Amino acid sequence: MEELLSFLHDLKNNNNKEWFEAHKSAYLSIKKQHEAFVSSMLKELIKFDDSLADLTVKDLVFRIYRDVRFSSDKSPYKTHIGAYFAKGGKKSTAAGYYLHIEPEKSMLAGGAYQPPADYLHKIRQEIDYNSATLKKITESSDFRQFFNQIEGESLKTAPKGYAKDHPEIDLLRKKSFIVHHLISDKVLCSDNFLAHTLTVFKSMQPFIHFLNEAMEL
Repeated sequence: MEELLSFLHDLKNNNNKEWFEAHKSAYLSIKKQHEAFVSSMLKELIKFDDSLADLTVKDLVFRIYRDVRFSSDKSPYKTHIGAYFAKGGKKSTAAGYYLHIEPEKSMLAGGAYQPPADYLHKIRQEIDYNSATLKKITESSDFRQFFNQIEGESLKTAPKGYAKDHPEIDLLRKKSFIVHHLISDKVLCSDNFLAHTLTVFKSMQPFIHFLNEAMEL
């Protein structure tokens, strides 16, 4: 991972096509390493989440090239590398597990990010009907050792159909349901990073399952 972090650090300072093309061989090397790591992770994740069983590395890993068509930032490359493990792959609306590698900003995250309106409605409905199950998950010691709370942008008021004084109004107002665990560069480069990643994602699995059950995925 040291080589990967070093490349991303240099890319951040030289985010242009000329530099990237001159260092293309270095990029291909770290890309190969990253994909090997994702492959190893996928094999282990399937053991406790069989919804990922039909996926390949290609389904999970994001491209490093940015889509700049509608952005004021015309930098052509992302300065991080990531992969999303979810039923249907990286473009899926299903809740899943996210690996984000970036110098001093790496993290393990997961959940449902800005689900479409119909899925968002179903998640809110499940929280309304079955908040006890979600609380049991998020208050468990396995979950709490890595995550503090469910995060995500929220509506300013109660969503349609729910009272402002609903006991779960803070959750019902959310437009995303995500959690994250920060990873230091030291941990990222350690020999047990794969094991640590799997431990974190395994503690997240009941939360992911709750969301996908709610969305009927």
